Amino acid sequence: MYLLTATGIIFIYSAQNYTGGDLWLKQIGWLAVSSVAYFIIALMNYRLLFEYSHYLYIISIALLLLVETPLGTEIYGARRWIDLKVFTFQPTEVVKLTTLILIARILSRFQFKTFIESSTAFLLVILITGIPTFIVFSQPDLGSSLILPIMTTIVLYSAGFSRRFFQICGAALVLAISVLSVDLYRYDQYLQREGLTALTNQGGYESQSLLPLKDYQRNRLMAFVAPDRIDPQGLGVTWNVRHSLISIGTGGTTGKGWNDGTHAKLGYLPEGGAHNDFIFSVIAEETGFLGGTLIIGLFAVLIFNGIRISQLANDRFGQMLAIGISTALFAHIFVNVGMTMGLAPVTGLPLPFLSHGGTFLLSCFMLLAIQQSIYRFRETSMTS
Repeated sequence: MYLLTATGIIFIYSAQNYTGGDLWLKQIGWLAVSSVAYFIIALMNYRLLFEYSHYLYIISIALLLLVETPLGTEIYGARRWIDLKVFTFQPTEVVKLTTLILIARILSRFQFKTFIESSTAFLLVILITGIPTFIVFSQPDLGSSLILPIMTTIVLYSAGFSRRFFQICGAALVLAISVLSVDLYRYDQYLQREGLTALTNQGGYESQSLLPLKDYQRNRLMAFVAPDRIDPQGLGVTWNVRHSLISIGTGGTTGKGWNDGTHAKLGYLPEGGAHNDFIFSVIAEETGFLGGTLIIGLFAVLIFNGIRISQLANDRFGQMLAIGISTALFAHIFVNVGMTMGLAPVTGLPLPFLSHGGTFLLSCFMLLAIQQSIYRFRETSMTS
């Protein structure tokens, strides 16, 4: 955890060195705050979260809604932050945690022995997940809105829902992908019919579609499934991914050396994303295949340690909380690293511990602190 965070600070500095940015210093400040939060939560019995889960969830939803008030601020075209003058705060990261806690509490109280019991639990979980997912999606934040359903599905699987339920979920996913594919095809036809490109289109297709997607989000999805179609010259929506691949590829086996990478410094990686969404590209260019593999290996240790903690927990609440935390971290890692390699669409999800972002770093430390608490209190019961 600390090794990954220290690595992140080092390469945030490298990614911003050419502009003289000081975000690495701010990240150190957030590391201090996160460390305090980690040790407080790790020493606390995680079962207190069980008792106050409803209140924590309600508070986090209220914070999400505050984004739409004058306290909210817009950055890079999205309104996701609360401006507290001294620093900005992203409620999305808090709601991921509180949603997981409340879902774990609800599922720990059901045994799923009857249809009514299973249906009740499922409807409650869908409602609890759906409310923040809808709000986050409307900000708009497509990446974070996908994390919540993924996390919920894995926790439901761990809770012992029937195989038929997941078969239905699989069928629903196929249907959703089919509908999305048709929408993207119609979007492509719209661009051709109007003589537009992804760059010149100003959201004109949004009013013609039944899906609540922004056209820039369609561009990102098209850049993943049909890059040569949406951006044949590679100068538009596929620019970042194309140069991320070049950045990773030119790193070779051992890399160019710290602070000697060129893609961030020459502006081929986005100025607002090299230290954030594309930090893995910077690391891979400067440390090579070996450095990138080491980073993924450290992440694997964190994920499997969380799975091990879930197996050691002696109550269902702790089991599902620990597995949900590992799932949330894995989803961020998979999507972010996959995005930099062209294996996943660009969704704006940061890389845990490495990407710049104070609220996100704090939430990652809190997640691991809860897992540590589950491990510490694994030999005590819910009533002790």
